[in-house]
Amino acid sequence: MAERVLIVDDDPVQRRLLEAMVGKLGFEAVTASGGDAAMALLSDPNAPAVDAVVLDLVMPDLDGLGVLAALREAGQSVPVIVQTAHGGIDTVVSAMRAGAVDFVVKPVGPERLLVSLRNALAARALEGELSRIKRSRTGTLTFKDIVTRSPRMRAVLRAAEKAAGSTIPVLVGGESGVGKELVARAVHGSGERRARPFVAVNCGAMPETLVESILFGHEKGAFTGASDRHVGKFVEASGGTLFLDEVGELPASAQVKLLRAVQEGEVEPVGGRRPVKVDVRLISATNRDLIADVAAGRFREDLFYRLHVFPITIPPLRERPEDIPDLVRHFLLRFAAEEGRRVRRVSAEAVALLSRFSWPGNVRQLENAVFRAVVLADGDELGPGEFPQIAGAAVAAPPLVDTGEFATNLPQTLPVEAAPVSLDDTVQSSAGLLALLDDDGEVRSLDAIEAAAIRFAIVHYGGQMSEVARKLKIGRSTLYRKLEGLGLADADEALEPDVAVR
Repeated sequence: MAERVLIVDDDPVQRRLLEAMVGKLGFEAVTASGGDAAMALLSDPNAPAVDAVVLDLVMPDLDGLGVLAALREAGQSVPVIVQTAHGGIDTVVSAMRAGAVDFVVKPVGPERLLVSLRNALAARALEGELSRIKRSRTGTLTFKDIVTRSPRMRAVLRAAEKAAGSTIPVLVGGESGVGKELVARAVHGSGERRARPFVAVNCGAMPETLVESILFGHEKGAFTGASDRHVGKFVEASGGTLFLDEVGELPASAQVKLLRAVQEGEVEPVGGRRPVKVDVRLISATNRDLIADVAAGRFREDLFYRLHVFPITIPPLRERPEDIPDLVRHFLLRFAAEEGRRVRRVSAEAVALLSRFSWPGNVRQLENAVFRAVVLADGDELGPGEFPQIAGAAVAAPPLVDTGEFATNLPQTLPVEAAPVSLDDTVQSSAGLLALLDDDGEVRSLDAIEAAAIRFAIVHYGGQMSEVARKLKIGRSTLYRKLEGLGLADADEALEPDVAVR
């Protein structure tokens, strides 16, 4: 999915010119007519995320420097490229000191704007990943560290942010691999206990005979092999957060003691003579249907209602395909750095392949697929050949059957734009690729293919229509007739290329 660029300019002509140029460079353009409108859009939690801002400095209401100051005050780290017709050195210095990442002078050409946007986006991705790694190691991850564009996922995170402000017990549900522990860490890292311990326990990985000892501790000599005293996970997490992953796997005997710990705020170590007071924020997670387990007698009803105070359900990756390109970029950046590989981008065909796959293992499976692809890569680009297991599954899968509410056969065909993912600031997103099939898998009409070829040529040659006509081996007047006949004339009039674009 293309990065979203916000264009802020009070001049409607300049705004329209930039909007057309940004769109032709492969980005998604959104516009604002002034600084106040831009800040309203950037601060709206329900608005789609903005990846970069092209900001005019001279505006009648809130000017560019005012917008930069407001962004800094709000703690927003979106990269801003400022532009103005007044290119004095004092203006440049003021804008950079205020937080701008680059500076261009009107009228900016498409090549200069492309390099500026790619540099800003690549620097932001690297900075964000380094900060995320640092916070992960210190246990202070926040909701800003969760990579998502999905409206459904954003709604889930908004609910989780509200829970982070209190000590209310949270139960995180969702399939394996969707990121339940990541959300739990974000709840902890965004709350008042973020400076205290975050202790994670996988309830499904503990031997049944040692569950109580691991959770609640034991005294020396309490049982065979207990050569030392062990305080238990509840005491380790006291003052902080205890995360019980796969809580539905707990045996019945441990469920009884867990209920007491939650109700009374104290635990009884195995072999201990008196209970120990604990103060923990409890977050649980499960991939099971606990309501069905309660009905079947496998999980205590009273414990369920103690844990199920603030339920959060994370949607599977197949229901938020718009997240896949950003997740691929995130994992590519991380693994390329960790493995010391010079992989810089993922081709459009590979992004389309990954976006069509159903991902039964969710984000964890996607992460492992990118890791394997980075290790397999011989060059600086990941193509479909680096994802053989995904390509093989896509070929072998049955066609999608839509039953009305849900699609039953997998992998699903998902409506995601096939744009390449790149960490290279010199690679245009179109990458010279021309789709021959439409979204329904049918061959596109010649008019559609011709229109796409003309659009690409105009972008590729910077709007120089004489050069476009020469390379397409048609006359300039023929080119303009084709633009008009294909409905492209209005879009390209704004960029009278041989005059306005250099």
